[in-house]
Amino acid sequence: MSVPLPPEFRYRTVDADGVAIHTAVAGDGPPVLLLHGYPQTHLIWHRVAPVLAQGHTVVLADLRGYGDSAKPAPGATDAEYTKRAMAHDQVLVMRELGFDRFAVVGHDRGARVGHRLALDEPAAVRGLAVLDIVPTRHTFAHVDAAFALGYYHWFFLAAGNGMAERLLGNDPEFWIRTRMSSRHSGGTAFDEAAVREYVRCFSEPAAISASCSDYRAAASLDLTLDNADFEAGRRVECPLLALWGGSSFVGRTYDVLSVWRDYATDVRGRALPSDHYLPEEASSAVTEELTGWLAGLDR
Repeated sequence: MSVPLPPEFRYRTVDADGVAIHTAVAGDGPPVLLLHGYPQTHLIWHRVAPVLAQGHTVVLADLRGYGDSAKPAPGATDAEYTKRAMAHDQVLVMRELGFDRFAVVGHDRGARVGHRLALDEPAAVRGLAVLDIVPTRHTFAHVDAAFALGYYHWFFLAAGNGMAERLLGNDPEFWIRTRMSSRHSGGTAFDEAAVREYVRCFSEPAAISASCSDYRAAASLDLTLDNADFEAGRRVECPLLALWGGSSFVGRTYDVLSVWRDYATDVRGRALPSDHYLPEEASSAVTEELTGWLAGLDR
């Protein structure tokens, strides 16, 4: 497998209570867990992670159902792919690696996993950075025609009855490449070696099935948990950094910091010159923001 990560990143599969989680680890210092989004793998961080590893222990992980991590078969309720289950995997991974407390940085689905992790395991998370999302609960509470068109994949993937799985399985590479190119706004081009890895991993039928279950869980079980937490007044208590693409749907649609301040007590952040895939399209800006933010957590 040819990947655009430097050789100091050591690959290891960690058993998270029976779910094999694929990781890459490098560096020394305070630990930081980096989580990817859809339809990608840990390699979305290939331009950011090597710089962060100069001062931190960086853990890159494939979420369950993605990359080279295990892909449990979805059950009738999709409970296997709630953000709670996916977040618990990552807590177990970090404990196995020797870290009981760490920073979390997530993009897209990984940011939603990070949000749930910070709510469920507040003692473990010293800081949370979320890239190009607002909370799932907020998005579903403010659906309109623009959202339905811009985020049509949320509804398509969650539709059920095997429809999305059948259609995506017919040409997964077309889906990956068109999905990513449609959300890129003229920044740094995607690394072709990374894209080939995304295609390789997503082309596995179990990966397509798992990712659809991820989206179905988001619209059902996850939403129930999110509503319960919000109504109970539970918020993210650790420092939260929100970064988003100035050209992305999130950046064009939401007052991102204002939204997050309804869900977290200590929020800062800004827009970056990018569309959705910030770690690849605007890696220098992302790295600069994360480096400064992590330095603040380390003081």
